[in-house]
Amino acid sequence: MPQKRLRLVVGLGNPGESYSETRHNAGFLTVDKVSEAFSIAFAKRKFDTRFGIGSMDGIKVILAKPMAFMNRSGPQIQKIAGYFRILCEDMLVVHDDIDLAFGKIKIKEKGGDGGHRGIRSLIDAFGGGDFVRLRIGVGRPEAGIGAADYVLGKFTVEERKNLDRIITTAKDAVVTTLCKGTKEGMNRFNDKRIVILS
Repeated sequence: MPQKRLRLVVGLGNPGESYSETRHNAGFLTVDKVSEAFSIAFAKRKFDTRFGIGSMDGIKVILAKPMAFMNRSGPQIQKIAGYFRILCEDMLVVHDDIDLAFGKIKIKEKGGDGGHRGIRSLIDAFGGGDFVRLRIGVGRPEAGIGAADYVLGKFTVEERKNLDRIITTAKDAVVTTLCKGTKEGMNRFNDKRIVILS
């Protein structure tokens, strides 16, 4: 029997063309890849969020991209979740993470914000962090480069050679987590690094 519960997959990023290829937009890139794979267009807009509704292997899902800047994205998503009566535990949030090496992804069931402003905004809006996260490693900046400047910077030429493979793997992790469960997603994708091609 297919699951009847509606699930919410949120990609975090910053709106606008100037941010489209930055490290901070790894979440947007991933939900775009899911959108392509399952023909779920971001055709709807409500609460300053672009979203699409479709199904993924029998599971009904909303893909969402908040159009507020990263540090103010929580209230928009909280309103979407409230409108569609989606529980916090039925939400998967995809975001960049400087504490993971470039090429690694990690699924986490719940927790704090880890210094990520988008996650902090969501925790503040929902009154807790009981949602699943898919963290996409972007690595740490070199000495002398601040974290904010680094994540708002564009992927390097070398990184872009590997980016599509990483985002495709992150898309597969989203599908596995939603369709097979968080534990299966963690077993399959955590601590496995994609081989970086130079």
